[in-house]
Amino acid sequence: MTRFALLTATLAVGVGLPSFAQTIPTASPVAKTTPAPGVVFPKGDRAPAQNFTGEVYVYLLVKDDPAFNCVSGNVTFAPGARSNWHTHAAGQILMVTEGLGYYQEKGQPIRLLRKGDVVKALPGVEHWHGASPKQGMTHISLNVNTEKGIVTWGRPVTDQEYNSYK
Repeated sequence: MTRFALLTATLAVGVGLPSFAQTIPTASPVAKTTPAPGVVFPKGDRAPAQNFTGEVYVYLLVKDDPAFNCVSGNVTFAPGARSNWHTHAAGQILMVTEGLGYYQEKGQPIRLLRKGDVVKALPGVEHWHGASPKQGMTHISLNVNTEKGIVTWGRPVTDQEYNSYK
């Protein structure tokens, strides 16, 4: 597998293990198709089911390289879709661009996310993020200082955890 294919799989929703990276096709750094009117970035490729519940798509925006030490992607969650619990050694920034979603850190209540919200997941903090049950969500993810690592995946978010939003 090429470094580009692995990095495509590891962007913000970040598949940290090479075996998972093989489940995402290599994305082109240039859009394969023109996005629909009013949509900034294409939907991208389907994210691996090992690390997500529901339909999640990732479009690589910035691949990792030594000059920037960051990976960025546009991530689209269908209604009800979410990531597994995970951590980022150097943290992660999420910028919500469309829809309605959820973000939760271990031991904290679920936070409702709307277009324009920015989340800063601190280094090593276990968390998950995804769409609300009835509306999808898209966010740009930014993983910084990738020389420290990108992501460590945990277990899936249970339906009971996901449905605990109050």
